[in-house]
Amino acid sequence: MAPRRAAACLLPLLLAAAASAGLGGYFGTKSRYEEVNPHLAEDPLSLGPVAAGARLPAACAPLQLRALLRHGTRYPTAGQIRRLAELHGRLRRRPAAAACPAAAALAAWQMWYEESLDGRLAPQGRRDMEHLARRLAARFPALFAARRRLALASSSKHRCLQSGAAFRRGLGPSLSLGGDESEIEVNDALMRFFDRCDKFIALVEENDTAMHQVNAFKEGPEMRKVLEKVASALCLPVEELNADLVQVAFLTCSYELAIKNVTSPWCSLFSEEDAKVLEYLNDLKQYWKRGYGYDINSRSSCILFQDIFQQLDKAVEESKSSKPISSPLIVQVGHAETLQPLLALMGFFKDDEPLRANNYIRQAHRKFRTGQIVPYAANLVFVLYHCDQVKTSKEEYQVQMLLNEKLMPFHHSNETISTYADFKDYYKDILQNCHFKEVCELPKVNITAIDEL
Repeated sequence: MAPRRAAACLLPLLLAAAASAGLGGYFGTKSRYEEVNPHLAEDPLSLGPVAAGARLPAACAPLQLRALLRHGTRYPTAGQIRRLAELHGRLRRRPAAAACPAAAALAAWQMWYEESLDGRLAPQGRRDMEHLARRLAARFPALFAARRRLALASSSKHRCLQSGAAFRRGLGPSLSLGGDESEIEVNDALMRFFDRCDKFIALVEENDTAMHQVNAFKEGPEMRKVLEKVASALCLPVEELNADLVQVAFLTCSYELAIKNVTSPWCSLFSEEDAKVLEYLNDLKQYWKRGYGYDINSRSSCILFQDIFQQLDKAVEESKSSKPISSPLIVQVGHAETLQPLLALMGFFKDDEPLRANNYIRQAHRKFRTGQIVPYAANLVFVLYHCDQVKTSKEEYQVQMLLNEKLMPFHHSNETISTYADFKDYYKDILQNCHFKEVCELPKVNITAIDEL
């Protein structure tokens, strides 16, 4: 069946699932890509509406595209599956009660997740990547033309390698690559920089006190209200539930929608207001662990940021020397944890007030909403252009950035296109002064995490 006809057949299912769940916009990092680009629910190959100001001068031609992708839709991790099995087992062991239809429905629900699935790419994740590849090729046909070299890299995680393979498959036979060139390079130094940053590991990842805002919110009044409501619906004593188990139930709703496109009975436990609270819990964790909460979160990504500019510099130099561009297409597949720190390093989605346990209400309209920033298949794309018929030599090389296929305004100009020189100049301090080894080295003296972070 042709993709567009297949999409038309799926549309009623997609819309029904989204409408009946009513929660799809609040799943944070477990959000479907369609939540940020709703037109894809109707046609997964649609490029969507053309934004005002998106058009380039006619005399500009793309030289290089650098795409940083998050893997596609995945299964829950083994830990999440174990916690779900614990909650589900508890419901199954309780005697059925007519007063508890939600508990009865969930006890009868088939627990189909197995620990062996452990974060692996789901079939929907492969489709996410194949369709993204086809849309990028349609947006930038000159770069994705036959016989152009594609440099494809990935994190070592299986879901990323499979996402890379699906992306390559989505390009079809039109991109003529040699055997070596179609191989996926494993590059954890860039895609999992956080694993190699000793300071981040010691002072954030393995430091329980670093997440004190998250833990305080779990015990706060907003979560308490959700906890009591879920306990009542399940006819369980509230003492038998905690924030982590309630979050597992909520995420199961998200996984069923993303993976199977169904509204799970787990969704019935939550209202939209509950979903907002649970979204904030997820965002709070991402903020303090991967975002603006601690300086080391974003600074650990400078190794990737510098590599982006090194490749752009190289393409500019090759163009100036009238040489062919050696790397016109660079596609790298990583994680939400790859993209989020990088976007924070660049200053995007920063709120005036930090996210904290005690300002949930004030953060209702926050910029830092991870479901809008890094859903499954999230993508950050840098496009370098060479422009003729320009007034100054500085205008000869220009650049655009797209997040999830939408143009991003640059901080220094609030425009969606910038000269490469201005773009580079805006970030010169990071480019010149952020040295990964020094940034990530543990301090030799014994200081507290808060002082250092």
